[in-house]
Parts: sequence; structure tokens; C-alpha cells
Amino acid sequence: MRANFIFSEVLNGLRRNVTMTIAMILTTAITLAMFGGGLLVIQMADKSQKIFLDRVEMQFFMNLDVSKSDPDCTKAPCATLRTELENAQGVATVTYISQKESYEASKEVFADSPEIAEMIDPSSTQAALRVRMKDPDRFGAVLDEFADRKDLGVDSVLDQRDLVKRIFSVLDGARNGAFAVAVVLAVAAMLLIVNMIQIAAFTRRTEVSIMRLVGATRWYTQLPFLLEAMVAALVGAFLAIGGLFGAKALFFDRALEDLYGINILARITNSDVLVVAPWLILGGIMLAGITSYVTLRVYVRE
Repeated sequence: MRANFIFSEVLNGLRRNVTMTIAMILTTAITLAMFGGGLLVIQMADKSQKIFLDRVEMQFFMNLDVSKSDPDCTKAPCATLRTELENAQGVATVTYISQKESYEASKEVFADSPEIAEMIDPSSTQAALRVRMKDPDRFGAVLDEFADRKDLGVDSVLDQRDLVKRIFSVLDGARNGAFAVAVVLAVAAMLLIVNMIQIAAFTRRTEVSIMRLVGATRWYTQLPFLLEAMVAALVGAFLAIGGLFGAKALFFDRALEDLYGINILARITNSDVLVVAPWLILGGIMLAGITSYVTLRVYVRE
């Protein structure tokens, strides 16, 4: 009997304040969708970072004297450096790039700019040792150990982590922007919940007073208001989850298809959305429940 009464009161309350309920559902949905979008960007960044770290490499460029005098890296100091790199902890492979190979690679890079390609002097290009890591966490240690080894012919170092950092700074910016918008919308949703609770309590003040007079507890009379907000937030959460599935199909899969194809960014899958979904449901219920409870305690005295 009590459950039926509470259930009917919740439905009546949602119908009675239908416009505000709809506004709250939509605001909550957009808030949670932005929050979920930020979580998806975090997942994309984590998986993409693993892709990059598995492929990232460093190149130790030999000075011109070593590049010219030892074209096959068979003598010291080039051979010594190569051996030490191969024996360094965390290193997977060490590949020697001769001066000639370096020159040909430079020509290929500027194949679309022949005026620049013609300016490249074969005698000024440098041989290099390309190092790939099996343990990305050791990248910095190996770089620090060998970057300044002038005694082994090292002239300079190419560190691809700088490129990776720039790429992920863009993803970090997108994530932070989504979270910032979500915070603003969360405040708007909380204000809507506060207004909805106050209006609902005001319109039912007479029946609540009668129930209190006949012995109903304060919690029993306030529970329908709390459930109204939580039901509206739950509907908003499911709309947000549906919106994320739609955004994945219409935006991520289409706009980022080229980047997915060349394995620059990790693909966002339906499984990723499903991982985020429970957090959106929990977040929506907690947002509505806590805000409603505080509002009832502060503004509703019956």
C-alpha cells in the first residue's frame, strides 16, 4: 500500500511539473553526455598512447667525421655505441642508418618540394642509430644515458616523445573542455532540481501537512520528491548513453576514420561506451539524489 502510494505520487509529480521535468531531463542528459565524452577521450588517449609508445623510437645522429669514415658502423666509436645501446636495458632493436641511406630518406621526405631536395648535400647528411624500445618506460633512461656521448660520436638525438606529447596535449584539451562544459551544465541541472523540488513541495503542501498530522514520518512524505528527481535524472542518463552511441557512429567513426585507418588514434568502440555507461547512470542518480536531499532538508520543513 505504501509503495503504491509513493509510486503514484512520483508519477503525479512528474506529470504535474512536466515542463520543468523535461528541462531537467534534457539538462541532465547533456551534462552526463559531456562528462561521458570526456571519459571516452581519456580512454582514447590511453589506448592511443600505448600505440605510440609501442612504435616510438629515438635516433642518435653520428657526427660527420664518423659518418664519413665508417659507412658500415664496424669500427669504434660507432660500433662501440651500437653495442652499448643493444645491451642497454629495455632496448628492443638498434638499426644503423648509413650516410647514404640518410641522404636517400631525406630526398624522399622532400619529394614534393624538389627545390628543397636539390639543396640537400650528400656529404652533409649524418649516419644514425635508430633505437626502438621493448620497454617504453625505459625510454628516458636510455636517452639520458647516451644523448651526450660525444666520445662515441653522438652529435644530436631525435626524441619522438615530443611529437607524442604535442598530439596528446590536443586530446587533453578536448577532455578538459568537455569536463568544463559538464561542470557548468551540472550546476544548471542542480538549480533545476532545486526549483523542481521547491515547486513540487509547494503545490502539495496541504496533503503533506495532513499526512504529517496523521503520523506520517518526514522521510515518508519527502521520499516522493526525492524519487521524482532521481527518475528524471535516470531518464537523462539513458538519453546521454544513447547520445554517446550516436556520437560514436556519426562523429568518431566518420570524422576520425582516416586517423583510425593509419593507426594514429585508437578506435572508440561500443564496448568503450558500455564501460562509461554505468558511471553516467550512477552520476545522474547521485547528482539528483544528493541535490534533492539537501534541498528537502534546507527548504522543506514539513
